[in-house]
Amino acid sequence: MTQQLDSATREALLERVRFYRDLGLTEFYRRPVDPALLAQLAAQLRESEKLGAPGLVSETGDVAPQPEIIQEAQPIPSRKPLSAPAQTLDVIPPADRAAALQLIRDDIGDCTRCELHKGRNKLVFGDGDPAARLMFVGEGPGADEDAQGLPFVGKAGQLLNNMIAAMGLKRTEVYIANVVKCRPPGNRTPEPVEANTCSPFLFRQIDVIRPQVLVALGATAATYLLGQRQPLAGLRGRVHAFRGMQLIVTYHPAFLLRDPRQKKEAWADLQIAMRELGLKAPARS
Repeated sequence: MTQQLDSATREALLERVRFYRDLGLTEFYRRPVDPALLAQLAAQLRESEKLGAPGLVSETGDVAPQPEIIQEAQPIPSRKPLSAPAQTLDVIPPADRAAALQLIRDDIGDCTRCELHKGRNKLVFGDGDPAARLMFVGEGPGADEDAQGLPFVGKAGQLLNNMIAAMGLKRTEVYIANVVKCRPPGNRTPEPVEANTCSPFLFRQIDVIRPQVLVALGATAATYLLGQRQPLAGLRGRVHAFRGMQLIVTYHPAFLLRDPRQKKEAWADLQIAMRELGLKAPARS
């Protein structure tokens, strides 16, 4: 007998199927599911993609253009294998980390590995102290970043600088990077194929720097660092074990610019990071 679901539950299941498929996962159910229901969901998924999925809102607030209708479904590559967990790697001495990062940058070169390079002005590798104890990871470059070749230099970057200062640190004392190193068109959310192509370089940067604490700024960074997609409410407020480091999830500064009411919540997340680092907020004059 086919299990009947209400429309909200069915749409939630469709979204979950899309997400796991985008990550290259095809076996994730922990218990048997009615085959007729799965066939029905798969048919609805194919039909929805023929019509074009709704535009996605990126963390910069821009609405991504709707995909063109295609005749044949294009396979989405599986998630690229990541390097070994950080605790199994040789620790690079702090004095050698800048050179190690430069080797990664040289390996990236004038990158044409995904479609994002076509609209790129400057590739945005990263910025900050190669021996930093604290590292921030965002989604991808925006217009200002694409023009200057540095991460978080626009309005969202100014807010991030203020957040760093509130922690009692200087921007030069942390390291900042993104999941993708080229600006997506219209600041849209990176496609899985783009993020999966670029994120291995991010993981190599992380393994060189070996920060004590890593802060994921927004849903995209949290998704590709943790390898799972959950609402930020389910990821915030706690410390995640990550490759021998501690990972904290908070809101993207661009989101905080649109909804300043959440700044208090973001500050609570940063205080968790400060606790792990043994930092105290500077006294206000």
